Amino acid sequence: MPVTHTHRWKTPALAVSALLVGLTLPAATAGPASATTTSYDSTYYKNAVGKTGASLKSSLHTIISSQSKISYAAVWDALKVTDQDPNNSNNVILLYSGVSRAKSLNGGDTGDWNREHVWAKSHGDFGEVTGPGTDLHHLRPADVQVNSIRGNKDFDNGGSTVSGGGGSLTDSDSFEPRDADKGDVARMILYMAVRYDGGDGFADLEPNEKVNNGSNPYIGKLSVLKQWNDEDPPSAFEEKRNQVIYDTYQHNRNPFIDHPEWVDAIW
Repeated sequence: MPVTHTHRWKTPALAVSALLVGLTLPAATAGPASATTTSYDSTYYKNAVGKTGASLKSSLHTIISSQSKISYAAVWDALKVTDQDPNNSNNVILLYSGVSRAKSLNGGDTGDWNREHVWAKSHGDFGEVTGPGTDLHHLRPADVQVNSIRGNKDFDNGGSTVSGGGGSLTDSDSFEPRDADKGDVARMILYMAVRYDGGDGFADLEPNEKVNNGSNPYIGKLSVLKQWNDEDPPSAFEEKRNQVIYDTYQHNRNPFIDHPEWVDAIW
């Protein structure tokens, strides 16, 4: 059976008494993602289903570490498939901005899109090496200028509007994606933390509660990422992307897209 959780909803108790004393009833707050069931639970996730905490994380690491790897040059063509605009096969949808842009406009100039490492490659110093530097589960097409503004900043709430960023915000040490991409970002970051644990020659990537992590193999803030995972559940676009990566390229999955409740089960 999949992991289940008790929802932490604030419910109004003794409503009549509250009204008598003139109190305002508390508003509901987002609880953890509901438990899900997938067609992969009896096969791909067989050794993870039913576990929690460190045991779940370890099992998922073993499962998703079995993958095919591609070169950084091959990422260009892969993103044209994984992030194809469902309404225009000539375009890709850009992370952060949500803009649909021609697949042919990949490059480094203004108006182009490039390969955004959602887990900033300097956080753990893995660069563009085959492995974490080329893992499609955290590489997304993004507008060159928006990508530059994000840079290697950690993720947190707040800041000023990013020009062309679709509603994204930024300040001196953090970046907040537009609402439609918040859950995507959270699940990509937490995938990386499970997949790369220091055992295969790369840094042990982990989320933490800080910003300004610099070159350390950490990205924050975990509490904010967990909130984003709850508030922005996996979309059809995100689920299809996960499937394409599994079927065509890496043959591994992002477990937090299939089971967003596993975020709370681990962290």
